[in-house]
Amino acid sequence: MNAPILTLCRTCRDADPALPGQAAAVLEAAGVKVKLQQVDCMSGCKRPQTLAVRQSGKTAYLFGEITAKDLPDILTFLRMYGESADGNFADARPLGNLRFKAIARIPAETA
Repeated sequence: MNAPILTLCRTCRDADPALPGQAAAVLEAAGVKVKLQQVDCMSGCKRPQTLAVRQSGKTAYLFGEITAKDLPDILTFLRMYGESADGNFADARPLGNLRFKAIARIPAETA
């Protein structure tokens, strides 16, 4: 299966231009295999800086108000996401504060 794709908005007001670099360094140091990309506006403007996580065949997520402080919780999310067959979790409490930053959960496509 392909690695998850993490997409950070680079045009959110108050976007931290260092966050993508910090995220890449943390993910690499943790040995997490993902594709990290930046895009212009993901329409999460009321809760900037937005982060999308998606992988083929799994539920996709959109988070808002992401900062460098969220990187440990993002690592936990990615480990749980990787272990989940469909991208869903029975218990989101291990995600710490990240679980309160969810904007949307988009179900995977069905056959």
